Amino acid sequence: MLLELEQLGQHDGIPIVSRETGRLLSTLVHAMQANRILEIGTAYGYSTLWMALAQPPAGRIWTIDPDRERTAIALDFLRRAGKKDAVEIINAPALDVLPTFPQHNLDIVFIDALKPEYERYLELSVPLLKRSGLVIVDNLLWGGRAASEPSAADTEETKAIRAFNRTFLQHPQLDATIVAVGDGTGIGARTS
Repeated sequence: MLLELEQLGQHDGIPIVSRETGRLLSTLVHAMQANRILEIGTAYGYSTLWMALAQPPAGRIWTIDPDRERTAIALDFLRRAGKKDAVEIINAPALDVLPTFPQHNLDIVFIDALKPEYERYLELSVPLLKRSGLVIVDNLLWGGRAASEPSAADTEETKAIRAFNRTFLQHPQLDATIVAVGDGTGIGARTS
């Protein structure tokens, strides 16, 4: 199922996390017995499926993505994996949803959506986490560009990721690091 979804994402040119990042998400969900997960950026639901398969039976994922065509594919895969009832897809822009998102004391928030909005996602997500909850963020190496010297050729996404990394690593409520898994995975534990 995961391999089929990987191949479909590749075929359709839909960005999904790397298999290594999927395995890391699965491991963290298992380790925490994470029951309550918020995902920002669903796309085809590849990372959603990795996390849903690792959750305890009572686990719940809320995943936000405004693209109904992509999330319809995600829903089909979740249904086939027997995880449809464990996942609620919210078809709206994340910045419209997060300020009034009713769930709190989340175990994990996973961010993989519009790179220029990463800082705002973080700001709105940290208060939703329980203490010791994790915020996990994809694409923080950005193909190595985020770690290189700034240049005039930098895209808006590169500039946004570079700025986000500084904010993430220095966040006063997180013990955060970036690991070289996939395209760079940020992991921050809420400390206060």
